[in-house]
Amino acid sequence: MKILYAIQGTGNGHLARAQDIVPELRKHGQLDLFVSGAQADISLPFPVKYKSKGLSFYFGKSGGVNIIKTIQENSARDIYKEVNSFPVEKYDLIVNDFEPISAWAARRKDVPLVALSHQASFLSKKTPRPSPPDPFAEWLFRKYAPAKKFIGFHFKEYDKNIFTPVIRSSVRQLKPLDKGHYTVYLPAYADEKLVKLLSAFPKVRWQIFSKHCNKAYQAENINVLPVSGQAFVDSMLNAKGVLCGAGFETPAEAIYLRKKLLVVPMKNQYEQQCNALSLKKMGVERIKKIKRKSLKKIEKWLDSDYFPEFNFPDVAGVAVEAAIQKAMS
Repeated sequence: MKILYAIQGTGNGHLARAQDIVPELRKHGQLDLFVSGAQADISLPFPVKYKSKGLSFYFGKSGGVNIIKTIQENSARDIYKEVNSFPVEKYDLIVNDFEPISAWAARRKDVPLVALSHQASFLSKKTPRPSPPDPFAEWLFRKYAPAKKFIGFHFKEYDKNIFTPVIRSSVRQLKPLDKGHYTVYLPAYADEKLVKLLSAFPKVRWQIFSKHCNKAYQAENINVLPVSGQAFVDSMLNAKGVLCGAGFETPAEAIYLRKKLLVVPMKNQYEQQCNALSLKKMGVERIKKIKRKSLKKIEKWLDSDYFPEFNFPDVAGVAVEAAIQKAMS
C-alpha cells in the first residue's frame, strides 16, 4: 500500500508528533511525506517528498495571530492551484494531520483519507468546548482539512476514537530533574513584553524561548533564547515549571515530565481556548493574557507545588493501527 502522510507545518506540535507516527506508518506500506505551512522551528529526521507554504498562520507579538501578515503571505489562487495539481491519485491512502491541500485534493479526486490529528478530536461532540461555542471555528474544524473518517488525540480519551497524546520517544527516554528555573514558550508575545512582566519576580530564574529574537541575551534573572527544538526540550526537562500557550504537544509533554504548568491561550484562537478548558478540568491553571493584572495569578502559581498527574501511555502504534482500520472500513 502506498501511503502519503500529510502534516501541518504551522507550529511545532504536528512535526513533533510525526517523529513517532512515521515509523508506525512505515509498517503498513510505502510511505511518502508532505509538509505544508510555515512557522515551525523543528525539522523531521526523515526525507520529505513534498513541501509547500500551504495555508500558514503567523504569530503576532501581542498574544494572537498577526492577521495582516497572515493575509499577505497566503494566496487563495496558489492554494487552489496546489489542490488541483497535487498528485494524491498516486496513493492508496492519505493520512492527514490537519493539512488542507492534500485533504481537499483527496476529496476532489475521491482518494481515501483519514485524519490523524489533535484537531480531529474536535470532530467529536464529546470534546470539551467553551460555552457558547464559536460557530466559525467549529466550521473550520470541519472544513479546513475535511475528513469523513478520523482518529483524534487529546489530553483525555473523550470518545472511542480519541487517544491520549503522542509523547515523542525521545522525550519518554528522558529523566526529568528540577534545577529551579522556569521555561517559557509564548510565541505570540514579544520577548520584550515577557521580560518586562516577568522581571517582577527577580528571585525566579526564567528561560524564555522566543520566535521574535535571533540571538540569545540575558536581562538580569531572565535568559531569552531563539527557539531551538533540543534546547527547549533540555530546558523543560530540567525546569521547575512551564509557562506556555494552550497548544497541545508542549502542555502534554510538560504534564508527562511532571512539571508545574500554567497556560496562556492565544487571543482569538478557539482551539487553544478549548484546550485551556480541558486542562482546567485536569487542574491546570490558565490566565487570559500576559499583562500586569496577571502577576498575582503567576505569583500564586510560582508558590504552588501542584502539578497534574496523568499517565500518557505510548499510543503511537495503536493510534496508527486504528487509523488504518478506520480508513479501510
